[in-house]
Amino acid sequence: MDSELNGLSHSPHSHSNLEDGPIKDDLPLLKNSSKPTTSDDDTSTPHPDIQELEKKYAAYVRHDVYGTMGRGNLPWTQKLLLGIALITLFPLRIVLATLVVVLYYLICRACTLCLVPNREDEQEDYAHMGGWRRTIIYWVGRLLSRALLFVIGFYWIKETYRNPDLDNKFNHQLDENGELEECERPGAIISNHVSHLDILYHMSSSFPSFVAKRSVSKLPLIGLISKCLGCVYVERESKSSEFKGVSGLVSDRIQESLQDKSAPMMMLFPEGTTTNGDYILPFKTGAFLSKAPVLPVILRYPYQRFSPAWDTISGVRHVVLLLCQFVNNITVLRLPLYFPSQEEKDDPKLYAENVRRLMAREGNLIMSDIGLAEKRVYHAAVHGLFS
Repeated sequence: MDSELNGLSHSPHSHSNLEDGPIKDDLPLLKNSSKPTTSDDDTSTPHPDIQELEKKYAAYVRHDVYGTMGRGNLPWTQKLLLGIALITLFPLRIVLATLVVVLYYLICRACTLCLVPNREDEQEDYAHMGGWRRTIIYWVGRLLSRALLFVIGFYWIKETYRNPDLDNKFNHQLDENGELEECERPGAIISNHVSHLDILYHMSSSFPSFVAKRSVSKLPLIGLISKCLGCVYVERESKSSEFKGVSGLVSDRIQESLQDKSAPMMMLFPEGTTTNGDYILPFKTGAFLSKAPVLPVILRYPYQRFSPAWDTISGVRHVVLLLCQFVNNITVLRLPLYFPSQEEKDDPKLYAENVRRLMAREGNLIMSDIGLAEKRVYHAAVHGLFS
């Protein structure tokens, strides 16, 4: 699933999208870059332009031993470990991961037999199935998602919960009688975005619906699973005049989940793209338009050799290096429900920014004002220099 979406509304600090025209301030970095000497060692002394790029786009810079493109010159001990893992651990994990995905696909196929998918506003999903079918899809989905994380090397997941009763700095909405407004479940789960592994964790934790590209629904195996999750698919150029748009669909799903506890919750990455895990980008406002409380969740991936962050490294190399790492780690910080004030309900941009600042403070994340457009410029630059 691809979370780098432009369909949700932008926060006031976000820069313009690439579709609005070239980013003139960044293009000189591309024009003035000279080709480095031919070498696979991308951890050697950085080119002056690379130093400037990494300073300007720090939220997307890799810092692990494999370097910017994942092709760093490793010491012989690391090469030996990588070679052993490539021969033994990698094929084993590939086989086991494939079996887990195929097993869940078959379960989803069995549970959706003779069912007509819900079709609304160019969407198609099975999120509204009920009874034993929904129970099996939900609990088996959570179990196998955790099993898949275990296969990949996430043997332990450290989760920390903040208790609002012990810490009065969290925001709560009070009713007219001055009593805490109770809400058993959030309108949406809000998370920072570091890796495609974020999706697996949230599936294992709460099995929510996500926002994904329309093409995901057509993928083998994954397509049916995404429909059972109730994903909201993005169709950028819909020909239907009645199409609500992503923000409208997300708001409808949030309201539905509040009214019907059997309906899946929405899980959103309001940054719209991934970072290296040390930063938090401006939030888009689509998750906050419904005025419902949200549950902030902060994910971190501590590492020693390979960072699971999804950034400049290629997809194939990322999967290989991830599966060759003997142990992977993830830490989760769950904040209390954030109830918007009346001012925040009236101003989704303010609501989004206040939640972002809370997550930055509690997760020790650095706030950055760049976004997806700048990420594309950085990627184009580093791929041009190292190609």
